Amino acid sequence: MKHGVMAVALLAGAMACPALAQAKGLGVEATGGKADGEWGAELGASYSMGFGPFTVRPVVGAFIPTEDGASTSVYAKGEATLTIPAVAELGLGARLAHEKVRAYALAAFPIMPKFKLTLQGGEHYGAAGLRFSF
Repeated sequence: MKHGVMAVALLAGAMACPALAQAKGLGVEATGGKADGEWGAELGASYSMGFGPFTVRPVVGAFIPTEDGASTSVYAKGEATLTIPAVAELGLGARLAHEKVRAYALAAFPIMPKFKLTLQGGEHYGAAGLRFSF
């Protein structure tokens, strides 16, 4: 239940700030992977704040397990990255899910304008997918 309250609070905060809704930096991600022993898909929304080559990105989303009987769960992530232009975005993140915070490393590679292939991995967590930035 705590995750639902956290997600609603984050969503309400984002909706309360009209400048955020109009700003560049919004993005969506779709990944597949394994989290806490379950295979599934992650669908998330993010807001990237750039400071020169550095980016800070809060993300909130849902993990949809592929196993029968498993329930969808909410997650929140925070990422800090360094961009090497036209090559990669490299960084570290922390993922909150099931009342546990887990650190992970990430790499994102541009594949088309506004699209990046993302790879994320850490203890009991690994995912690969796409990020689209508006």
